[in-house]
Amino acid sequence: MTTTTSVFYPSTAQIDDLLLSWGKRLLWLNMVMSFLFLYIPIVVLVAFSFNDSRLGARWEGFTLKWYGVMVSNESVLNALWNSLLVAVVSTIIATILGTMTALAMERFRFPMRKAYDGLLYLPIIIPDIVMGVSLLLFFALLLNGINTLFGLHGENAWRPGLGTVIIAHVAFNISFVTIVVRTSLKNFNKSLEEAAQDLGANEWITFRRVTLPLIIPGILGGALLAFTLSLDDFVITFFTTGPSGITLPLEVFGRIKRAISPEINAISTVMLLMSMVLIIVSQLVQKWRE
Repeated sequence: MTTTTSVFYPSTAQIDDLLLSWGKRLLWLNMVMSFLFLYIPIVVLVAFSFNDSRLGARWEGFTLKWYGVMVSNESVLNALWNSLLVAVVSTIIATILGTMTALAMERFRFPMRKAYDGLLYLPIIIPDIVMGVSLLLFFALLLNGINTLFGLHGENAWRPGLGTVIIAHVAFNISFVTIVVRTSLKNFNKSLEEAAQDLGANEWITFRRVTLPLIIPGILGGALLAFTLSLDDFVITFFTTGPSGITLPLEVFGRIKRAISPEINAISTVMLLMSMVLIIVSQLVQKWRE
């Protein structure tokens, strides 16, 4: 008597379901590993800012003294003030110019418009180090020319400082503000402006009472983005600043070259917290715009 054994062969649909199931699991694993790779160092940095050890390489207990040391450090406070000054001034200028540029690009047709539109994306596309070196050469030629023209020497000569850093930050922030504001103008209902003008409003009143209130969420979103980028910028600031224009990222970099202490972790934690607050505010503004 012979016995026959049946062999099970999965169907094509079952194989596809199995591959799809494993594919989803691998995608989830990849996502989890990516988040762990990105955020575990940040968590460690924040945790060690409360470390009682002075070297910062070994946990010896919880303390808040490094935040007190940071607040009482004059060089850190000066660097923080410089960062806030540069961020606020450059954001105001970049927001005004970026909004005007967005309105011009969306409302008017003029010669070389496409070429100018392409130039707006250059600060976003090109590497920061390329832009930093180019701005360094520009400021070097400009300041040397001014000093030679007016015969300025020694202490009276113009040198790189906070002024050059502000100009550099405005140069790359205009593009970001313009792109965000142009997004708001894409869905703008022009019939509201036409209705205001039909009711007797001139162009300025129409802009102030109709156009500006409708695009103000986009303007605020662009301003918050510009402020965040300016506050955290290191590469371009490093190439365009001078001895009197040390910002907080440069101060942290200078301290890391000497030693990594919990005070540096505390400074970095404060910078991280400021960036997170700005991102949250930006998201709230985005929801308000929607």
